[in-house]
Amino acid sequence: MKLDSPQPFLDTEEGEEVEDQQLLEPEAWSTYTERRNTLREFLASDLSPHLLRRHHARMQLLKKCSYYIEILPKHLALGDQNSLVLPNTMFQLIDPWKFQRMKKVGTAQTKIQLLLLGDLLEQLDRGRLELDSLLESPDPRPFLAGWGLVEQRLADLSAVMDNFLAMMVPGRLHIKHRLVSDIGATKIPHIRLMLSTKMPVMFDRKESVAHWDWVSLRWFVTIQPAVQEQFELRFKLLEPRTQQECMQCGVIPVAACTFEVHNLLPNRTYKFTVKRAESYTLVYEPWRDSLTLQTTPGPPEGLTPSQLGKPSLPLPAPTER
Repeated sequence: MKLDSPQPFLDTEEGEEVEDQQLLEPEAWSTYTERRNTLREFLASDLSPHLLRRHHARMQLLKKCSYYIEILPKHLALGDQNSLVLPNTMFQLIDPWKFQRMKKVGTAQTKIQLLLLGDLLEQLDRGRLELDSLLESPDPRPFLAGWGLVEQRLADLSAVMDNFLAMMVPGRLHIKHRLVSDIGATKIPHIRLMLSTKMPVMFDRKESVAHWDWVSLRWFVTIQPAVQEQFELRFKLLEPRTQQECMQCGVIPVAACTFEVHNLLPNRTYKFTVKRAESYTLVYEPWRDSLTLQTTPGPPEGLTPSQLGKPSLPLPAPTER
């Protein structure tokens, strides 16, 4: 071929496809093309990279959630309970010692469920890589010869996906013993225990701001509950230099999603953490959000030099904004 007389070249992929086709009879080639397209459709829909990324994101969210025991009459669905249908007297009928045992069962069941979800997600990732490598194989003959195994692999991965989606929702706690002690009543209420999930509490990093000697904090929950929740805010000075600076810390109960902490030291770094307040029904809370802020070095405008020499006052009892 002369360099000054260019020849039309086939696209690389098309060229490879022609070479593959030469290895098979026309009927076998048609079967190979059909099965290859089936595999491609499965990878593009049931096991697409976008879908796996979404599941990974949901998995990371579940690792940050809080898990609780819900006590329900057997005729109610999860989320239907309210103060009229499920009065607080229900807790008075439950044996406290047995309920504490069930909380330990709930903790174990939640941990196992999260581990199983992670394992199922790894199986889906590995399956995706295996099937991708089959599509990239240069020889179509092993692909056709092993199609029965490929079909079985597709069915197995579909079952793994179904199990993964089913386990994303916390399930029922299995009760081996009665939670309600013999109270001499003619009719003992029928109850069931369910695991429920609450979305994590996270700082709003755009709205949480540090000033000279105070910070304004804001946090949120992805899905807002119908009832106002109670939170626990913790703060501490990082790298204190004196014994008195070690007192720059505290735990504050808050009944809102905003709070201001005053009387901090200027130009210093503080760590803040927030979580829901402790609940009697909490069984597992593996994560809490934390935020590090540094107060500004200069005094606010309008502060006179005489005021700069005043000793810092002790931290007052924090108040909600």
